[in-house]
Amino acid sequence: MTRTLYFNGPILTMDAANSTPEAVLTGGETIRMVGPLSELRAQMPAGTQEVDLQGQTLIPAFIDPHGHFPDPGFIRLFRVNLASAPSGDCPDIPTALARLRVRAAETPAGEWVMGVLFDNTAIAEGRMPTRAELDSVSTDHPIWVIHASGHNGSANSLALQLHGVNRDTPDPLGGRFGRDPETGALTGLIEGLSAMREMGDTDFLISRERFWAGFNSCRDEYLSYGVTYAQNAWATRKMLEHFASLPGGQDPGYDLMLLPIGELEPALTDGPDALDWPGNPHFTLGPRKLFTDGAFQLQTAFLSAPYHRPVDPEHPCGMPYAAEADHRREVKKLHDLGHQIHCHCNGDAGAQMFIDAVAAALEANPRGDHRHTIIHGQALRDDQLQQMARLGITVSFFPAHVHFWGDRHYDTFLGPERAGRISPCASAERFGVRYTIHNDASVTPTRPIHLAHCAMNRLTASGRRLGEDQRISALSALRAQTIDAAWQVFKEGSRGSIEAGKLADFAILNRNPLEDPDRIETIKVTRTIRRGKTVWMQGQ
Repeated sequence: MTRTLYFNGPILTMDAANSTPEAVLTGGETIRMVGPLSELRAQMPAGTQEVDLQGQTLIPAFIDPHGHFPDPGFIRLFRVNLASAPSGDCPDIPTALARLRVRAAETPAGEWVMGVLFDNTAIAEGRMPTRAELDSVSTDHPIWVIHASGHNGSANSLALQLHGVNRDTPDPLGGRFGRDPETGALTGLIEGLSAMREMGDTDFLISRERFWAGFNSCRDEYLSYGVTYAQNAWATRKMLEHFASLPGGQDPGYDLMLLPIGELEPALTDGPDALDWPGNPHFTLGPRKLFTDGAFQLQTAFLSAPYHRPVDPEHPCGMPYAAEADHRREVKKLHDLGHQIHCHCNGDAGAQMFIDAVAAALEANPRGDHRHTIIHGQALRDDQLQQMARLGITVSFFPAHVHFWGDRHYDTFLGPERAGRISPCASAERFGVRYTIHNDASVTPTRPIHLAHCAMNRLTASGRRLGEDQRISALSALRAQTIDAAWQVFKEGSRGSIEAGKLADFAILNRNPLEDPDRIETIKVTRTIRRGKTVWMQGQ
């Protein structure tokens, strides 16, 4: 068993007391001792390796509390990146079409060409590409361009045909097919998860071979940013089967929590077709995932008051993705089955649907410490946070939106007042709601230090500050991605802080973020340790 001593630098444990010991001793995969350097030296066995931090800072490895691993790997290897500034360099639709045309020329006829991360609010034309424009790229390839939010996309004629959609296809609840207002002809636009169906899944077009290639690519990216534990937070049956293909005794080099789609239950875990889940400690099934609404960029997040500048007169407040009665039934079903629930709720009206459903489920079937969680919660009001505190509901905020879309929240989506409260972390602290923060990769890339900067400084891409009173401290931003992230999914006993008995998962930073909070975004991860072994090091 390899023993390692870490010393000579700040150690931020993220334990209950936020203690800062002199040294940490690990043995194998776990932390053995934390305390004074002299005491650990006296007790460490001969042959112990020593890591001199040389003034650098040791913290628990980061935990991604909400994202879609390994989707970033799929994008890098198999899809056409159409992201606009500030996350990409695709400025307009002609550029997007040219990139798709290059991929089509490299792709055999009949095979799909998929573009991703397209953002109608950041592109010069301010809209999604049309069916006709995508047909101009190719009529021999089905072409599908999905929005950066993952909540809508545009298809060419062949893709629409393969999707089984024509001008007479009715719109499903929570979704719609774009139609020319004069002729009724399909425009190629497909909005909402219910309308996109499998085309909206992150595993769309992903074979078993592609899955593992994407997995390895995403793993290496996350480790380079100090993240050793992440989520696939919308796991289809197909995606779960990909993960389940890992032999039980094999270490894939990464640990994940998988959130199955809530509607798969109880068949997923009970009955003749239940998933055959191997006993592998690296992939675990976690909360079940539900939705109440869509995305701000598409104005499908469900608000209680109209958007600042509505684009759809018929839905000025956005729309729910489910009927309220159906949503309550799903929440009660999962609650009664004993599952934790994570529910995507962007708008405050979408959040209220989930809060009310949880309240009804708890009244019918009280459960202590359920930790049901609102995902995103970007427009949560103070009265809702107070209600959540009473009900034991937690939240994972998306403060990266402040940087990537904050200017458009201010000018178009929410307006100045509501934009100042987007992802209200400080309000959650005031009302005693424990929270985490996330990037929702691949919507925005998993970058824990930059995410902390977003939550602390709340600066848009143009430099405008949104909500001075919602800023949080560096310590809160770090805890929200370490111990609080572990707690949110019932893993606080094994990871998330530097304490004896927990996994030896660490990140080493070149500077102490608590001493340099104003420049936290310039701090770099120099080394990542997973289960006691160095798995990434700067310059290697």
